[in-house]
Amino acid sequence: MNKLIALGIAAAAVACRPEPGDPIAAYLRLPDQPYAYTPDLPAHFAQPNVLAADNTPMTNPVTDDGATLGRVLFYERALSANRTTSCASCHHQDRGFGDSARFSRGFAGGRTGRHSMGLTNARFYANGSFFWDERAASLEDQVLMPVQDPTEMGLSIDSLLARIQALPYYAPLFERAFGSTEITELRVRQALAQFVRSLMSYRSRYDDGRAQVAGPVVAFPNFTAQENQGKALFFGVTPGGGPPAPGACVSCHGTEAFAAPGPRSNGLDATTTDAGVGGINGNAAQLGLFKVPSLRNLSDRGPYMHDGRFATLEQVIDHYSTGVKNHPNLSPQLRGPNGQPIQPNFTAAQKAALVAFLRTLDDPAIAVDDRFSDPFIR
Repeated sequence: MNKLIALGIAAAAVACRPEPGDPIAAYLRLPDQPYAYTPDLPAHFAQPNVLAADNTPMTNPVTDDGATLGRVLFYERALSANRTTSCASCHHQDRGFGDSARFSRGFAGGRTGRHSMGLTNARFYANGSFFWDERAASLEDQVLMPVQDPTEMGLSIDSLLARIQALPYYAPLFERAFGSTEITELRVRQALAQFVRSLMSYRSRYDDGRAQVAGPVVAFPNFTAQENQGKALFFGVTPGGGPPAPGACVSCHGTEAFAAPGPRSNGLDATTTDAGVGGINGNAAQLGLFKVPSLRNLSDRGPYMHDGRFATLEQVIDHYSTGVKNHPNLSPQLRGPNGQPIQPNFTAAQKAALVAFLRTLDDPAIAVDDRFSDPFIR
C-alpha cells in the first residue's frame, strides 16, 4: 500500500510539473484559457448614468489576456526597488483592494502621506482622474506613479522595463495580450489599467434586491426592515416621492456604482489641512476637495477618508450626522439653504440602519475570486 501511495504521489508530481520550456507554468498559476474579465453585468448597470461614468478609453478596452497580464504585474514584487513590494501590498484583495493600515508601508518601511484608496469599481469614476487629489488624469497615467514614488516602490521606468524584460514569463504574456513580445511602458500601463478596471462589484445583496424591483428607492424584498430603512435614508426618500432630502448620501454617491462624478469637500475640517485637488491644479475653490471612491465593498476597507481618520463606518456616519465642518469649499450638497452645513442629527436607530445598508453593498465574491488573486507560485 505504501508503495502504491508513493507511486501515486510521484505520478501527481509529474502531472503538475511544468512542461519543459514553459516559462509561465514555472512561475505562475494561470488557467489554460484566461479568465473572463468582462462578465455580463446586471441590467441596472446598463443605465445611462452608469454607462456615462465608465472611464474606459476606446484605446484600451479590457480584454481577458490584457487583464491577465495586468494581474501578474499587479502582484509583481520585482516592480519595487528591493523586490519586496507590489501594487497588491497596499491594495489587498480581501480589503476591497484597499489597506487596513491608516498609512501604507512602502518598500523601505516609510509611510504614505494618505490612506490607500480602495480600487473596487474604479472603472465607474466619471471624470477618470485618480489619486485622492486627482493628480493623474487617467488610470493609465496613475498605475505607474506608485512604482516611481520614492516612498512606495522606488523604481524608475527604465529599471522597471529592464526587470520585466529579464523575467521569462512576461514575453509570452505580452504576446497574448498585445500580439507581440515587445515590452513597452505604454503596454505595461495599459495592462495594469485593464486589470484595475476589471475589479467590479456587482454580486452584492444590494444587486440581488435591485434586480427584483423597478428602482433603487423601492423596498427590496431581500432586505431586512433595518436595511430598507437605511436605504431610504441613504437615498433621501421623502413622503410622496418628492426630490431627495437635502444632504442625502446619494447626492455624492450616485448611480449604481455609488461614486461621485468629481471631487468633493465633505467638511472634515473647518480649515484646509490638506490642499487636495486644489493643491494640484492651483484652483483655490478646490482646496480641500478629494476624489470620492465607490462605496461598494466598503465594510472591509477601513479606515476611512483620505487620511484614514475614521476607524469604523459608525464613525463615518457620526461625521455626517453632526460633524460636518463649515469649510469655505464645503460641497453644496452638504450645505443647507441658510449656508450652514446640514446636520441631520440621526438617531441611534437611523445610524445603525445606514451602516446596515452600506454593508449590503459588499460583494464578498471579490475577496476570494481567483481572477483577482495572487497568481505567483511563491
